[in-house]
Amino acid sequence: MKLTPITAMSDLDFCSKRVLIRADLNVPLVNGTITSDTRIRATIPTISGAVEQGASVVVMSHLGRPSEGHIDPEASLAPVAERLAELLKTPVPLLADLEQAEGVARGQVALLENVRFFTGEKSDADELAQRMAATCDVFVMDAFGTAHRAQASTHGVAKFASEVCAGLLLDAELRAIKQALAQPVRPMVAIIGGAKVSTKLEVLGSLANVADRIIVGGGIANTFIAAAGYSVGSSLFEADLVDTARGIAEQVDIPIPVDVMVAGEFAPDAVGVVKAIDDVADDEMILDIGPVTARAWAESLIDARTIMWNGPVGVFEFPQFGQGTKVLGEAIAASSAYSIAGGGDTLAAVEQFDLAKGISYISTGGGAFLELVEGKILPAVKVLGDRCAKRNLNQQSTVQ
Repeated sequence: MKLTPITAMSDLDFCSKRVLIRADLNVPLVNGTITSDTRIRATIPTISGAVEQGASVVVMSHLGRPSEGHIDPEASLAPVAERLAELLKTPVPLLADLEQAEGVARGQVALLENVRFFTGEKSDADELAQRMAATCDVFVMDAFGTAHRAQASTHGVAKFASEVCAGLLLDAELRAIKQALAQPVRPMVAIIGGAKVSTKLEVLGSLANVADRIIVGGGIANTFIAAAGYSVGSSLFEADLVDTARGIAEQVDIPIPVDVMVAGEFAPDAVGVVKAIDDVADDEMILDIGPVTARAWAESLIDARTIMWNGPVGVFEFPQFGQGTKVLGEAIAASSAYSIAGGGDTLAAVEQFDLAKGISYISTGGGAFLELVEGKILPAVKVLGDRCAKRNLNQQSTVQ
């Protein structure tokens, strides 16, 4: 894994500068109430860092999926502005339009309304990107969770702003993933869960060249179980990818469970039964790994020195099928290995089983996390790299 050098906040002077920060404040809301402020808390150090240097700061983010160019009150960032104010211990006004950024004074913080209310955001329109760039002296990209999207607020603005850099969160995310993938301390174990092999095919292919072992779970595991010659009953699996799964298993050690938890239906009140892997009936579906497998896989993590975790190994939302994820999660948290966890379902499991303190780094990214693991170049990171290279070239020319 190779990352192009990018300018860090520590490389720039923020004193008396107008600073525009793209954060990922796309938090879950229920009836206008924030149910998890993890993403807001994650970007506080970046905001505070700029304010402490005497900058005037405007933060921008998307929230939900409103129709572009239309103001949807349910997608307003007003609740986020209130929570930011509480965490920063200072008023955080909500700006309806970019032009209002001019009124933000030195040492103050304001939040721009949902960027998806602005026409041209999703299409990465130069006109909108230039308007954003005109509001600042420095653009700070701190939204790792949206770095895989080339949009006006993540990519376009970085082309036109006078100076650009990565925020503290984005920088930490890139360093953490690089540590796990570029030159991992071995043995390196990856745990990949999810519903379908097709959604994680590139991830598995990339990890097969890096990891010493890949533990697969969820619907993904069912395809590998079928590839090993076992019946998966009525379980979700992809018959057309069985040969592909078999090919990946020939490249890297992918253990097959010896026992599984099955049920006759996919339902919160389904009754789970432990079955040997060669005893799954045609009308049964696999919803978790069994207790023997969970213990064995947990013990196999003791010697690991690098662990990457993306996705649960069972339907952990249903308590009776969450034990496999819990046991493996606890083993990761107890391990002395460098561990990184990422992806929405993974973070939900980390929170549900109270594992955060034992994991070295918890990524805020979902799609961005996976694309980096796949070896893809994130558009928002690439433009930062391009601008950094141009900045370095200009500095060399000045010295000469």
